[in-house]
Amino acid sequence: MKTLKQTARTQTNVTALLSTGAPVKKIRKVWQLYLLIALPVIYIVIFKYIPMYGAQIAFKNFVVTKGISGSDWVGFVHFVRFFNSYEFWRIMSNTIVLSIYTLLASFPFPIILALSLNYVKSQIFKKSVQMITYAPHFISVVVMVGIIIELLDPRNGIVNRLIMGLGFEPVRFMGTPEYFKSIYVWSGIWQSVGFSCIIYLAALSSIDPSLHEAAVVDGATKVQRMWHIDIPGIMPIAIIILIMNVGHMLDVGFEKVLLMQNPLNMRTSEVIDTYVYKVGLASQSMNYSYSAAIGLFKSVINLILLLIVNKIAQTTKQASLW
Repeated sequence: MKTLKQTARTQTNVTALLSTGAPVKKIRKVWQLYLLIALPVIYIVIFKYIPMYGAQIAFKNFVVTKGISGSDWVGFVHFVRFFNSYEFWRIMSNTIVLSIYTLLASFPFPIILALSLNYVKSQIFKKSVQMITYAPHFISVVVMVGIIIELLDPRNGIVNRLIMGLGFEPVRFMGTPEYFKSIYVWSGIWQSVGFSCIIYLAALSSIDPSLHEAAVVDGATKVQRMWHIDIPGIMPIAIIILIMNVGHMLDVGFEKVLLMQNPLNMRTSEVIDTYVYKVGLASQSMNYSYSAAIGLFKSVINLILLLIVNKIAQTTKQASLW
């Protein structure tokens, strides 16, 4: 009770500070809070909002010597060029299929892992599993792709050695276009599943223990407790994460895709991000306006998907971003 009174008194004092006095005095009283929030705000403004000024080159024939404001305005010419390109449907299909495959395959695994660890009684085993599953997240993308290539090497890779040990011919995994998406998705799940389940473990820890106690008294099994208590308890968090993942649906991981690409699997590995990089920076005639138009198109599609999924969550009375 004493703690509650102190908390209420503190809240009253803060409210009084904010409601009376000059703005400068208010800031001086709680300057630590303003300093704390200033760092992320400055980061967002510098790296997210200021670069949006340059997005207008998607509607111009950008020339470096003329600058952004001096370049000629051409409207939607670069967008139409991309839509009419023979590469459009291949790039879009690769990006969409890889995005949906990643979303469907990776979304349930952190939830399953969190639910499983939540019922483990042995703390040693639980912490060991957490350490093993968390560790790959801290491996850089370059090192991760190097590990994948070494494991799947047709001559010396351990996977092909096991295949040859069983009497079969070695498989050129990285050189077969049909295998690219599965290698990309499942290696990503291996790398991120442990770290992604942290938020679900935190959500599970906030569920009222009395619900489980009552379920045990009623004779509920662990599976029934998961289905009727745990999953509904973490559902708002899961929906929020799903909405955010859909908002990045066309962002399939530029670095990893580019590092895994080779001339043999290019047919299924070329996505929007790698195409923008090659058109805008890697080609001899660097076309900044064309690549900016493609990137802007991708961002608009992501925004539309985010708004649609968020609206669906609102209409179904589920958790939403706003």
